[in-house]
Amino acid sequence: MTRGPRWGAAVLAVALLAGGCTRDDDGPFHPGAADVGDPYVPGAGNGGYDVGHYALKVRYDPADDRLTGEAVLTVTATRALSRFQLDLAGLTVDRVRVDGAPAKHRRDGAELVITPPRGLPAGQRFAVEVTYGGVPEPLPSAELGDGGFHATGDGAIALGQPESASTWYPVNDHPSDKATYDIEVTVPDGLAALSNGVPKGTGSRGGWTTWRWSEASPMASYLSTLVIGDYRVATGTHGGKPIVTAVAAGLPADGPAAASVARTGEIADFLAGRFGPYPFDAYGGIVVADDRIRYALETQSRPVYGPGFFRGAGPNTDVVAHELAHQWFGDSVSVARWSDLWLNEGFATYAEWLWAEHDGRRTVERAFTDRYAVTDWSKPTVDPGRAAMFGDAVYQRGALAVHALRRAVGDDTFFRILRGWLAERRDGTATTADFVAHAERTAGKPLRPLFDAWLVGASAPALP
Repeated sequence: MTRGPRWGAAVLAVALLAGGCTRDDDGPFHPGAADVGDPYVPGAGNGGYDVGHYALKVRYDPADDRLTGEAVLTVTATRALSRFQLDLAGLTVDRVRVDGAPAKHRRDGAELVITPPRGLPAGQRFAVEVTYGGVPEPLPSAELGDGGFHATGDGAIALGQPESASTWYPVNDHPSDKATYDIEVTVPDGLAALSNGVPKGTGSRGGWTTWRWSEASPMASYLSTLVIGDYRVATGTHGGKPIVTAVAAGLPADGPAAASVARTGEIADFLAGRFGPYPFDAYGGIVVADDRIRYALETQSRPVYGPGFFRGAGPNTDVVAHELAHQWFGDSVSVARWSDLWLNEGFATYAEWLWAEHDGRRTVERAFTDRYAVTDWSKPTVDPGRAAMFGDAVYQRGALAVHALRRAVGDDTFFRILRGWLAERRDGTATTADFVAHAERTAGKPLRPLFDAWLVGASAPALP
């Protein structure tokens, strides 16, 4: 580990990777970059364009695990393009059209390379239609575990971080390119098909039911989800917005999982009192029963929880607080690159501390001192390396840095920093350097030495 500031160098490295030269083999048009240059997800994401909207229609039959889909992407070229790439893993493409005209396409591993009939000038908005199908599979990762599409006994679960979306639809699979979504999922009658955003109703025909969802706020692709199966689905409203929760039918109707997600609205309201207005048009949560899902994920507006969080005698509302906090930190304001993941996880872990104190169990100050005493300061929070991106340094040391900031500036300024950050960056992306600069502006004093010590210093920092 390098002592002192690290994120300035990381910014430069990513900029150099993303902006590397491309040979001009196609006159005034250029091939789009096949990689955004994020070393944490080599090969994921693509350059040269920005996706504004995904309209997805998929049909899935658990009897043979086959998925068929039609995706229509609304895209803007950010440079003059002769061809461009989408991420799509393991599925067969039947047809591609660009602005209604047939386009050449080929596979290059997990990349779908598309050559439109004419070059696309910079600034041009265009539509990409992809018809595809096959038996989707997860993306294997020895370091991070398998993410993506998992067939289950009664349906499927599409979930994972940092990559999952490309296993069930063509996508620019990096959080730096957020987009809005309309999702239609057709499944056999009797099964639920749950996804992100506002429910737009269901319709049945010929033994199949189509479930419709709409997410009108920009969403990073890894936050999209698809959960199909036998679920007890509860719908209602909270604060004038729809709330949809679902618990796998194989879990007890009156058990810890159901009791925990039943408090979603209450916990979201508590967090809104600290962070500012809830940022999306719907609330919810989904508890799955598949033991392969050994984590919870902040899928936008509707977090998904693995069953292991609810094996105790009583509810586990801390995990609900963590994933709901991500709706602000991570979903509304997303990381521009994965090396800054603490901006998601450090604040969500801190939200757990806030909720536990509110719930009458442990004070934030006690959580801080207990964690400070056992922290391994040799492991950095910023740019921890791909293998350590979900380690304690990102989550727990990140939360320590958040509380150190609170101690240094006082409660009033601290919460003004958080609320201002979330309001200014809503629906966008950011880096650690962005947050430090915002905190300094709001506090009216230098804070870089504090963040250096608490995020990347190699020894225990002095308590502020």
